[in-house]
Amino acid sequence: MKKTSTRLADGRELIYYDTRDDAVHDAVDRRPLDPMSSVSEIRHDVLLGDSVAIASHRQARTYHPPADECPLCPTRDGHLTEIPDDHYEVAVFENRFPSLSGEHGRCEVVVFTDHHDTSFAGLSPERARLVLDAWTDRTRELSRLPGVEQVYCFENRGEEIGVTLGHPHGQIYGYPFATPRTELMLRSLERHSEATGGRNLFDDVVEREREDGSRIVLEGEHWTAFVPYAAHWPYEVHLYPRRRVPDLLGLDEEARAEFPAVYLELLRRFDRIFDEGGTPPGFAGGTPTGPEAGGEPPTPYISGWHQAPFSSPLRREFALHLELFTIRRTKGKLKFLAGSESGMSVFINDVPPEAAAARLREVATP
Repeated sequence: MKKTSTRLADGRELIYYDTRDDAVHDAVDRRPLDPMSSVSEIRHDVLLGDSVAIASHRQARTYHPPADECPLCPTRDGHLTEIPDDHYEVAVFENRFPSLSGEHGRCEVVVFTDHHDTSFAGLSPERARLVLDAWTDRTRELSRLPGVEQVYCFENRGEEIGVTLGHPHGQIYGYPFATPRTELMLRSLERHSEATGGRNLFDDVVEREREDGSRIVLEGEHWTAFVPYAAHWPYEVHLYPRRRVPDLLGLDEEARAEFPAVYLELLRRFDRIFDEGGTPPGFAGGTPTGPEAGGEPPTPYISGWHQAPFSSPLRREFALHLELFTIRRTKGKLKFLAGSESGMSVFINDVPPEAAAARLREVATP
């Protein structure tokens, strides 16, 4: 992997990641941008014990631009974008409208490809591996910043999720604290160890799922994917490396090499679960097959890596894993977070996890 770092017109960092050592990126950002200026504030909720980021400047962020004005496409034919070069493989840059900034963390955008009309599921295994390497590199680099305690690499897909840019991309948040969800996991991890004489909760969860088998979606030599026993979302899959590591930096080469095939298969199954006519919805090999082509819209999803906080005393006991879920509960219907979920954080799932796993096995690649 070759890494090329440069600066945009307003001073933000831009990094190109390439599979070829002879790749050259020397284009200059010609946009007349003012120096980067954003202010975010972290406020602590004394009742719940969590934190809220206040970032009013995000009200001005780009919202559903036409495809020919996409800010994530390469700079071509006079269209100046966030990425000055006219071609790239994977690009990462500081978010122009960050939720976290300065001493309160950092937000970055990860662009998976310079092709606008595709999705992560349409990437080649080689490109998916390059994205994994970029995620790993950014985790390493952000861990060195004094204001970052935990790194979350994630992708939102679909307007139903709230995505405002259609180009295939994800984000990386460097939080200045351990997130509330992670704190709950660490608390459960500690209690389980005390109750079982030192057993690891993550190890026991994965072992239970593998022994039961009813919620297993797919298994590789180095990865296991399953629908959790108490899944919150209609279709939710957790992906664990067989060897427990705290974050992406700990993955060995064997796990890295196998990841693209496993993850791409999971995403492609997500694009099939609501299709009743046999044609995968969403994107097939980079070709749109959504409503304009007579199919179901691409499955909206959130996919993110859960990594250990850097200073946690339980860091070595934490297990890196990816969580992938959709808010669609059946064809044409979404799972809304209403009174119980939004008001009291008590989820009610309409799809039994065993049925979800069976459906995800059923739509495996032939």
